[in-house]
Amino acid sequence: MPTAPTPASGTASDTESGTASVTLVTGASSGIGQGAALEVARQGAGVVLTYRGNPDGAEETVQRIEEFGGTAVALPLDTARTETFPAFAEEVSRALQETWGSRALTGLVNNAGSARPAAFADTTEAVVDELGDVLFKGPFFLTRALLPLLADGASIVNVGSSSTRPFGMTPGFSAYAAFKGAVVVWSRYLAKELGGRGIRVNTVAPGPTRTRLGGDAFARHPELIAPLAANTALGRIGEGADVGRVIAFLLSEQAGWITGQDIDVSGGYDL
Repeated sequence: MPTAPTPASGTASDTESGTASVTLVTGASSGIGQGAALEVARQGAGVVLTYRGNPDGAEETVQRIEEFGGTAVALPLDTARTETFPAFAEEVSRALQETWGSRALTGLVNNAGSARPAAFADTTEAVVDELGDVLFKGPFFLTRALLPLLADGASIVNVGSSSTRPFGMTPGFSAYAAFKGAVVVWSRYLAKELGGRGIRVNTVAPGPTRTRLGGDAFARHPELIAPLAANTALGRIGEGADVGRVIAFLLSEQAGWITGQDIDVSGGYDL
């Protein structure tokens, strides 16, 4: 298996001009990740997408991309297992070379997540460790592992949450929101540190959105939807494509002067 390229100073600036546009999206077998992968592909970029427990969903994402002429590769990844990231970076490097003849990623979307709603008094250390590994430690060290593969001028979008906002607070999500808030702060620092390479870093803050988080909670408890929709200015909960389109925009050249920002994508939740 080929190793990931390691240009000087951890950059991919020696990549040939005209390198294919390829974005990596974690957790793209459903929900926001799938929506982002599809929208990025519609803009003409190749997609490396990851999945953990839903290989059928990942295959569906690949097939849907291929149906409109795009190209995608699905790779398994558990973002809680940081020890696997060096080998994963090698897999990404091989996929780039074999599928697109490229040595670099032009986009990265850290989307894979987990949710464990619990009242603060009932939140155990094990739950905090689990959420921290997936929501913050995973994206932090995955991005570091992929940094040698990121082209100068690339764009990173990290998925946060409206639960970090004073107007989006819901009891039972204190640990989840705390780690999502850490993602926002880390992203601003990353925007500062990587700005010299022209790499932009932003976060999006979705409101209630139809995903498989919480054990596919909306599918199992559809009665949760109506109250959330009633508390949203646009009168419904979000869909993966709603957030995916904003992520694709932030990855594009049209957003080339936007970095270090946290963009609310909630349809006016809890205004």
